[in-house]
Order: sequence, then structure tokens, then C-alpha cells
Amino acid sequence: MEIIAQYGSIFLIMACVFGFFMAWGIGANDVANAMGTSVGSKALTLKQAIIIAMIFEFLGAYFAGGEVTSTIRKGIIDAQVMNDNPELMVYGMLSALLAAGTWLMIASIKGWPVSTTHSIVGAIVGFAAVGISVDAIYWSNVGSIAASWLVSPLLAGALSYGLFMSVKVFILDTDDPFRQAKRNIPIYMWMVGFMISMVTLLKGLSHVGLTLDLGLGSKFADSALVSALVGVAVAGLGTFMLRSIKDIPDEMHRFRSVEQVFGVLMVFTACSMAFAHGSNDVANAVGPLAAIVSTVQSGGEIAAKSAVPWWILLVGGVGIVVGLITYGWRVIMTVGSEITELTPSRAFAATLGASATVVIASGTGLPISTTHTLVGAVLGVGFARGIGALNLGVIGSIFMSWIITLPAGATLAIIFFFIFKGIFGT
Repeated sequence: MEIIAQYGSIFLIMACVFGFFMAWGIGANDVANAMGTSVGSKALTLKQAIIIAMIFEFLGAYFAGGEVTSTIRKGIIDAQVMNDNPELMVYGMLSALLAAGTWLMIASIKGWPVSTTHSIVGAIVGFAAVGISVDAIYWSNVGSIAASWLVSPLLAGALSYGLFMSVKVFILDTDDPFRQAKRNIPIYMWMVGFMISMVTLLKGLSHVGLTLDLGLGSKFADSALVSALVGVAVAGLGTFMLRSIKDIPDEMHRFRSVEQVFGVLMVFTACSMAFAHGSNDVANAVGPLAAIVSTVQSGGEIAAKSAVPWWILLVGGVGIVVGLITYGWRVIMTVGSEITELTPSRAFAATLGASATVVIASGTGLPISTTHTLVGAVLGVGFARGIGALNLGVIGSIFMSWIITLPAGATLAIIFFFIFKGIFGT
């Protein structure tokens, strides 16, 4: 308690700096998962993708990021074990932020797409197991998170496979693909608007002190009605944008005009993926930050449950945007052009499948790996075309980076934990 009282202001400043650094790493590395497919399919330019990501990553982080934040903050380690030594919680979370941020910086400079979720969860488990006690870890929760890293790419792959097959059946394999594209694509646009609106209304608004009550008897019913209307608005906007696209016959590229229609749809799915990514992955930065702030402001009391202050989500959202602007383009180019050849129709299926998976996980509070999810989605689209369409060498190197990330985050966190312990004492 004395250490918290003596160094409380210093801990808060360090927490904000390290939290921002971690959020910067997410923006520099992981946002490629949101934007890589759009850039790789040439549906968006790099500049357009960065602008969209800046807006929707921030909105997702701020309005729908609190649910996963609570899991990262208090669902991995038993905070009560540190009741007599609350400074250990502070050291540990500072170490986790600095360790994960450092690893993400190294990976971003190299252009490697690694998992930010792996980085922070590995770092938290590492410092807790070595610096506190193996018994302090909720191993069942960690097991659920680890299982989600396997389930999420399989789910995203299945969704993306199904979406792409629906595109083939209802659009690409018909007698008049262009006409069917203009008729059916607004339905997909409605799905995008509905999905983003649902997670925001069900899980996001409560974190910024807002509620929705239309008198329909349940929050879900209220949210579903509003989300359906939002979907209609999105579909209407998309239909208006599609009016300018004309069917220009091209014997060399039969689907050229159809892919132009899908290019408009990719604008909406890119927004969806950026929002979904921000809502899930901001927790990797602000979860530990929230734990530190809660402990310091309470004078050393480790609360089992506490609200996430709005300004903490703001720090995470701004950090992600800054990281995206400064270094995000490196990994965007890796993901967008090296896993498989993407057209707008293929990229649409991969992006919407991945974003749906991330939004579902974000709504249930499960911190999944966006990297795993997107690679799974791209694999799903690839399998729909045949395994020869995939660059297995690049996929193998991505898998290797995933394996390295866990021990890298844990090792760095352990080192930083004992450095902080040596500096400030126990």
C-alpha cells in the first residue's frame, strides 16, 4: 500500500505511456488484418484504406471495446492473490504492456503480421506464473482464450467459404452476373450495417453511459429493430453508389464490371472489419491500463469489478490511429498481396467472414486473435477456389510468427517485471 501511495502518480503516467505504446503497436501491426484484403484486391488504395481505418478503428475501440477489456483486465489472473501486495499487480500490468508493445514494434519494423492478442495474453501469463504464482492464473479462462485462437479461424473460414459460395451461386455462375450483382449486393450491405449496429447497441453504448429503450420489452429487440433500420440505410447508400457503375463488356475479363460492383461493397466491409478489429483488439492495450488505474486510484485495493473510464478507451483508440498512420502500411502490404491473389469478390467474403467472427467474439467478451481470424477467412476463400490458389510458404511463415509471439511476450514481461520490482521495491 505504501508503494502505491508513494509512487501512484508515476505509475499512472507510466501506465498511460505504455498503454499508448501498446495501442500504437496494434495500429502499426494488427490493423493490416482489417485493411490488407481491401488494399490487396485493389478495391481501395492504401491512402483510402488508412483513412477508413482511422475512423472506424477508433469508433470500434471507443463504442464497443469495453466488453473484451474486462476479460483482459480481470479474467486471466486472480487479482485477490495480490491483495497484500497490490504493487505486484501494477508491476505486472506495466510489464505486460511494455513487453507486448516492444514485440509488436520489432514485428512491425520487420513487416511481420503477428498476433497482438498472443502478445498481451502471453505477457500477462508470463509475469503472473514466474513473478507471483502459478495458482494466480485462471487456467480455465486461459484455456478458453487459447481454444478461441483455434476456433476463430475455423469459424471465420467456414463463414467466408459460405459467403463466397453464395456469391458464386447467386452472382458469378448466373447467366447475367452483372445484373445479379447489382440486385444482390445490397443484401450483403444490409448484413454489414446490421452487424456493426448490433454489437454497438448491445455492448458498446453502456461503456459510454448511454442506453437504448424503445419499449419493445428487451434490449435485444430494441437493438435488432434499430440495427435493421441501420442496415436498410447502409444498403440504400450502397445502392445509390452502385448506380454509376455500368456493364462494359470485356472478353478478356468476363467479371470486370462485376468486380467493380464488389469494389463498392468492399468499402462497407472494410469499415466493418476496422470497426470489429478496434472493438476487440483495443482491449489488449487498455485492459492492463484499466487494471493499473483502478488499483492506483483506489489506494491499492484490487477491485474484482470496476467500470472502465471513458478516457482509457480514448487513449487506446488514439494510439491505434497513430500506429496505423506511422507504420501500418508495412504489414498492410504483406497481408494484402502475399497470402493469396485477391479480387474484390474474394476479399469481400474473407473480410465479412472475419469481421463477423470478431464482432461475435467482441460481443461475448472473448479476446480472439484477429490475425488468426483473417488468415482463416482467406484460407476459407482459397479452399473454395482450390488449394493451389494459396501461397503456402507465406502462410507457413505466418504460423511460425504466431508460435514465436507467445514465448517472446512472456519472456520480455518476466524481465520487465523484475526490473520494476527492483526499482520500486515490494
